[in-house]
Amino acid sequence: MRVLYHLPLSPFSRKVRLVLAEKKLPFELRLEKVWERQPDYLEMNPANLVPTLVEESGLVIPDSGVICEYLEEAYPEHPLLGHTLAGRVEVRRLVAWFDGKFAQEVTANLLGEKFMKRLLGRGNPDAGALRAGYVNLRHHLGYIGWLAEQRKWLGGETLSLADFTAASHLSALDFVSDVDWSVSPSARDWYARIKCRPSFRALLADRVPGVMPPAHYADLDF
Repeated sequence: MRVLYHLPLSPFSRKVRLVLAEKKLPFELRLEKVWERQPDYLEMNPANLVPTLVEESGLVIPDSGVICEYLEEAYPEHPLLGHTLAGRVEVRRLVAWFDGKFAQEVTANLLGEKFMKRLLGRGNPDAGALRAGYVNLRHHLGYIGWLAEQRKWLGGETLSLADFTAASHLSALDFVSDVDWSVSPSARDWYARIKCRPSFRALLADRVPGVMPPAHYADLDF
């Protein structure tokens, strides 16, 4: 069986988990504590980041972006990049937005400071980074809400990798109670729709030692 090396609260790992599940591809999860710098893992992924996917053939695919592009090419039966050239451009634009801009302005400032910093033994969270993260999150929720009001899904008329990328970041932040969903009811309604999908079930069942998710985290009614 294919193996996905991951961390439970890594949005990039979560994105690949969602794509694999949506494409109905069985896989085994393997926790990779990257701060331990295991030689075997470094040989597979010299960047020492998660996720890394290892196919049954032995093919090693690092980086969530590379993995998702590979899965689209290797398993095209459930396409997640859109059906037209313009549609694929828009989906890729939003994937880059959430894995780049959102990740830097929000995820790194909140999840990185409050959770990953502690795991890596890098001291206490930076108060300025936390403030910036919460302010930036409000702006991004507004943008997600606007997209959800204009379209059926974030990238257009069909569910796409754009939705799973945004949801992977938000689900990790929601796990640590950092998302004020009252900021954008439209974003909240979009997220409620996507987290009801069967591919989301494993994420909603995640538990992390020392962190208790809010009651609504796994509630399909929200």
